[in-house]
Amino acid sequence: MVVRLAWATLTRNRTRTLLAMLGVAVSAAMLLDMVMLSSGMRASFRDLLLARGFQFRLAPRGTLPFDTDATIADASSITETLEALGDVEAVSPVLGGQLHVDLGNRTVVAMALGGVSSVQGDYDVLEGRAPQSSNELVASGAFYNATGKRLGDTLSTGAGFDPQLHLLSGRQAFTLVGRAHFLYLSEGQRAVALPLATLQAMQGERAHDRVSFFMVRGRSGVPLDTITRHIAAAVPQLVVVSTDVAMRQVDERLSYFRQLAFILGTVSLGVGFLLVATLVTVSVNERLGEIVILRAIGVARVRIVQQIVLEGAAIMFVGAIAGLGLGLVTARYLNSILASFPGLPASIDFFLFQPMDAWTALGLLIIAGVLAGIYPSWRGASQPIATTLREEAVG
Repeated sequence: MVVRLAWATLTRNRTRTLLAMLGVAVSAAMLLDMVMLSSGMRASFRDLLLARGFQFRLAPRGTLPFDTDATIADASSITETLEALGDVEAVSPVLGGQLHVDLGNRTVVAMALGGVSSVQGDYDVLEGRAPQSSNELVASGAFYNATGKRLGDTLSTGAGFDPQLHLLSGRQAFTLVGRAHFLYLSEGQRAVALPLATLQAMQGERAHDRVSFFMVRGRSGVPLDTITRHIAAAVPQLVVVSTDVAMRQVDERLSYFRQLAFILGTVSLGVGFLLVATLVTVSVNERLGEIVILRAIGVARVRIVQQIVLEGAAIMFVGAIAGLGLGLVTARYLNSILASFPGLPASIDFFLFQPMDAWTALGLLIIAGVLAGIYPSWRGASQPIATTLREEAVG
């Protein structure tokens, strides 16, 4: 009976009910987006750091990877030292630089990463294969677009360019053997990956046995703090940045976004609550006569309250379901805008959808719908029967 009466009341004023549900949908969309924003950036950044399982980055003391042009000397010796540690599973040395591609009438410059393909953690090969010899490289889609080259083509390159002589230094011919997605670079950035020894040789004496930083993967089951202490003791000249340390730094820098998301989410939830509370109050005032008649023929006050609360919860539920879909669409659009900021890795998602986010938003809205209907329903069901009937009759 309660359900039938609630359904009859909602369908009696279909336009008003539909508009209320649309208002709740907009509120739900904003709430979902804010919940996704508050947790999405952190989860996305953590997933990015652990994309290839490397929990540690080792850089020259006082710097961060690629924060400066500083490099690490005696790279081969440090690699052997790290690999000898019992709780270290893999070590990936990385050298950064530039690659100048001679196209005859013009030169294309790209970021170059030198590494060991068997343990690299900088890119995923989308097409072709990873470099296996000293004259092979993989490149990003933006590099292919800028050069007009195809898989299997040969490139004439150099590690530097002399503007006075208009000559490339450290010349080397390469074959394009793969197309790759570079995890830590922006979508439109031109980038290539080649063997570490080749890039070191191209850069000359200044890069002899040097790297920009190391990525280290610890063995499963060993606490990160323990591995951090062992690495710091083995190579005290380097700074060790673990995933946990990096996430703490990210949390500090993202606190503004989380506070903003909390405020806007609270506002959207409040708007939905007030919208439903207003609608339920108006509905109760319009049918006070019906309510007191039901009370007069013996319908319990609790049953009337249940009916009216159910109406508010139904409006919130249907509006929230529609709002979740709207929220996903708007989140995707907003994410594309924020992701276009220069310098941001293409793999970062500001609005990362997680099922728990949707359940959280839906649950909060349903609770708000129930709360919005409690006071006006109890107030309407508590009116004096005789007085209210007389007033309704006179009115």
